Amino acid sequence: MELKNTEKQEHSTVALTIEITKAEFEAAKDKAFKKSGKNITVPGFRKGKAPRKMIEKLYGEGVFFEEAFNIIYPDAMEMAVEESGIKPVGRADVDLGDPVEEGGLTIIAKVPVEPEVELGEYKGIEAEKETVKVPAADVKAELNRLAQRNARTETVDRKAKKNDTVDIDFEGSIDGVPFEGGKAEHHALTLGSGTFIPGFEDQLIGCKAGDEKDVVVTFPEEYHAKELAGKEAVFKCKVHKVEETILPELDDEFAKDVSDTCETLDDLKKEITDRLKKERQEAADHAFEEKILDAVIANMKADIPQAMVDNQIDSLVQDFGYRIQMQGMTLEQYLKMTGTEMGAFRAMFQEQADRQVKIRLALEKVAELENIAVSDKEMDEEYAKMAEQYGMEVEKVKSLVSAEALSGDLKISNALELIKKNAKVKKAASKKKAAEEAEAAPAEETAE
Repeated sequence: MELKNTEKQEHSTVALTIEITKAEFEAAKDKAFKKSGKNITVPGFRKGKAPRKMIEKLYGEGVFFEEAFNIIYPDAMEMAVEESGIKPVGRADVDLGDPVEEGGLTIIAKVPVEPEVELGEYKGIEAEKETVKVPAADVKAELNRLAQRNARTETVDRKAKKNDTVDIDFEGSIDGVPFEGGKAEHHALTLGSGTFIPGFEDQLIGCKAGDEKDVVVTFPEEYHAKELAGKEAVFKCKVHKVEETILPELDDEFAKDVSDTCETLDDLKKEITDRLKKERQEAADHAFEEKILDAVIANMKADIPQAMVDNQIDSLVQDFGYRIQMQGMTLEQYLKMTGTEMGAFRAMFQEQADRQVKIRLALEKVAELENIAVSDKEMDEEYAKMAEQYGMEVEKVKSLVSAEALSGDLKISNALELIKKNAKVKKAASKKKAAEEAEAAPAEETAE
């Protein structure tokens, strides 16, 4: 077999013309005969004992063609890919051309390959970055959330007020007919939580243990159960008890109860401040990184084959399947439950996959242009980190993650760090200033 021609085509496709000699294809047919001939019946012969020529005479010359092609094609493609030096990113579209000799074979394989990438400016990119602040009001709000989580309840002999929890039985009906899902016993409902239909909780304020009340509400027009949407319902309710939520005092003892490292309330406030600052800084850094990457790929030119995007969609769908499986559900069950076809589900990832492919191509090109290399020390450190993360031996991780793949990922990480290091931070405009500018813009346009 021989690679006769390599031709670049549009949409990052390369056409490989491979010639198979008659002798090579005959050898493949012999293998096909030995594999499949034993299952073919020919009159006058025991099953599997008829010679190849007799089978071809009876069933036609092409009886072993498909099997022979499947036998020889992988080796032919491996040879052609190696000799051409291309980097396939998907399956080839295969046609047959005119053979050079009778009995031979000419394969024309159109292979999607990694596109040629042309970058615009990737150093000195300017992007907004939010200045991180943690106002005292945010710390206070977090303290209040901690207090709510550590609150206790106490049964009280009085009328229910907002924020009290009532233990109730209820049964709903429309025009006197009960409906499915409208009945419960000893349901704990916090008044003012907004968990029930609008107006329901308000009507129970003022009730006490032992009271019975008809709560009249109208289901919202956009209610998820279409048979109930927009209809008036009556819920017969009985109150068993009223419980008051008692919040803990925000003092040093509270700080010790909710934190293993704090001795005083001031310590807790500092801990909350530091945590919020770290979280917001990470969010600001990530947003800054995304803006830089958007600028890089916006200035990139590359004719990306759909096969690359499809491969990335495969990875995203597979990852989603793993995550949903951890919740005790298969992807098939999820699609059935949500009434989603696989094609529509995959389409949901199209934009994300397209962006991820562009980012990887751009960063690979940066690594190439900047001659970014990965040291043995970096490789060893990353393998050790992965081993610790997954609780495996380092050698086991090395057997699962090839050095070539890891080196490629680290080059991309280093390329991203280079872009970030050379980027220019533009302070984000305050929300107030942005609002003022938005209001002023129409007036300026009118004046012009």
